[in-house]
Amino acid sequence: MKQTLMVKLDTSKEQHKSLLETMHRFNEACNYIAETAYSIKSANKVKIQQLIYRDVRDKFGLSAQLAIRAIAKTAEAYKRDRSIKPSFRPDGAVVYDQRILSWKGLESVSILSLDGRLKVPIRVGEYQTVRMDRVRGQADLILRKGTFYLAVVVESPEPSKLDAIGTLGVDLGIVNIAMDSDGSTFSGKQIDTTRERYAVLRGNLQKAGTKSAKRHLKKISGQEQRFHTNSNHVISKKIVTKARDTGSMIALEDLSGIRTRTTVKKAQRSRHSSWAFRQLRSFIEYKAALVGVPVVFVTSAYTSQTCPVCNHAEKRNRPTRDDFRCVQCGFADSADHVGATNIAYRGEVIRPIVSGFFNHVNELQL
Repeated sequence: MKQTLMVKLDTSKEQHKSLLETMHRFNEACNYIAETAYSIKSANKVKIQQLIYRDVRDKFGLSAQLAIRAIAKTAEAYKRDRSIKPSFRPDGAVVYDQRILSWKGLESVSILSLDGRLKVPIRVGEYQTVRMDRVRGQADLILRKGTFYLAVVVESPEPSKLDAIGTLGVDLGIVNIAMDSDGSTFSGKQIDTTRERYAVLRGNLQKAGTKSAKRHLKKISGQEQRFHTNSNHVISKKIVTKARDTGSMIALEDLSGIRTRTTVKKAQRSRHSSWAFRQLRSFIEYKAALVGVPVVFVTSAYTSQTCPVCNHAEKRNRPTRDDFRCVQCGFADSADHVGATNIAYRGEVIRPIVSGFFNHVNELQL
């Protein structure tokens, strides 16, 4: 299993200036290369390299390997969408490989710049420290709020999949970010409060328009997103931990295209558009993979309108957003819990198949 770690570079003023200039020059070269790639309608990096490798080195002062990495980055970008010419920001990532970047233990990194090799101290936490010996392939130099980081890929050994004895259904929502089939609720109230507070603050600062207000806007940019991300980390960790401790498989709804398939009231549009369900789902998936908990996806059709007791499905079973009451048998519960229960049922149907498959994979690995 591959993971991406962010390693902070503790640059001096001179090193920061040198890396920033290298980043700007690298992306200028990428834009220059994009002109050629688009004009010849080719994403073949060998062909592009034969045409402009020497020009790139002479025009932008890049080393041989940085020039090759710039050509490769441009070719990959053009390959994703050949209908448009790729465009690169001055602060776009610089791609480094083992020839132009080397690790000096857990203390520093040797990285190539326009001014030659720089030995830059690094800062790694406990989480990164235990994984740094698994670094594989290239690293991306990125700039975030004036600080340089290296995004490195590490390979983690994937544990044997759990032989699940049950299924934990998880219903992802907006008012309640998640609810599982055991009845545990992860409320979105705090997230809504934070979102509304930032919206009011941004509006007031934009209305003021002063230099001080603009500085404040810059300061708070990204804070709300980081809060959302942290909340999703906390929720996903709790869900995966419960599944592991109870020997359960996790069942999630397949919510592909949910924003285009669903409509909400005008008052809920902002909440609906900022709903980070995809991020939460991806967090659950990768945290589950790290501890060997199987994850399956089931259809989301009518999960909150189907009675888990008599299996009667009807829109009238859900008179309000929060409530469920079966018009046929009278069973009543919260709509989100009913949804999570039905998701668990659908996962339970395929659990024997999933367990059999993973048991076979585990035997092959042994």
